[in-house]
Amino acid sequence: MRLGCHISIRNGYLGAAKHAISLNASAYQFFPKNPRSLSVKDYDSLDAKSCKDFCRERNLISVTHTPYPTSLTPTPDKKKAVIDSLLNDLEISEACGAIGTVVHFGSRINPKDPLSSYQLMIEMLDEVLSQWEGECKILLENNAGVRGSMGTSLEELVQVRNLCDYSEKIGFCLDTCHAYASGLWNGENWAEVAEKGGELGYFEHLYVIHLNNCKYPSGEGKDRHANIFGKGFIQEDQFTELIQSFVVNDIPFILETPNEEGITKAEEIEQLLKKWGK
Repeated sequence: MRLGCHISIRNGYLGAAKHAISLNASAYQFFPKNPRSLSVKDYDSLDAKSCKDFCRERNLISVTHTPYPTSLTPTPDKKKAVIDSLLNDLEISEACGAIGTVVHFGSRINPKDPLSSYQLMIEMLDEVLSQWEGECKILLENNAGVRGSMGTSLEELVQVRNLCDYSEKIGFCLDTCHAYASGLWNGENWAEVAEKGGELGYFEHLYVIHLNNCKYPSGEGKDRHANIFGKGFIQEDQFTELIQSFVVNDIPFILETPNEEGITKAEEIEQLLKKWGK
């Protein structure tokens, strides 16, 4: 099981990679810059290269997560800022050796014209990726929200990728809390999800899984992450079915679970490896 968690870059990019190793992680996620800003960062290229070399030497996989304000369906006044920020995220991620940068699926901008949101998403992705020549991919993450909300189905994710002019530069990130909250995965239907994803070609382009429990029942649309064991509505046997499924073989699992519930990330990783590491 390739497992890790989200790591702060307060000690730099190399520092984050070293922190991941100290937690016995074999994968990790980090913000490439300030998570609350769309500003373009003039990053330390030597630190980034050191991070990339360190990860390569230790077979440590990393992904990044775009800042919270990043939206693939921005208002017109934010469009350029989002494009510039995303290109900056891709550049930093590539320099650090990350395989992709996670971006949340877009949100509905006009209830009377739902197609306009998808069209804007595709336009944004094409604008960014037409300027990007690196190996690092944009990884579209499924949304939480009630069933039927934008970004909650595998069909949407796959179709947006297929309709982009640069689909080869796009992959996916599956968030288990989001999938559970939306009802995509209700804990009992993983076989159905796996079959549907296989038919659509979703799992061929899945690069990372955000491994999170959910504090609310399936289908309520509430995006509240919980720790894996004993803190949420997803049961151990349900996680077992997902984690041991052949469709997610070799996919890294990244914890985005709470830190204030009395368990450290090192302890949670140890628990998970003991349960599912083999």
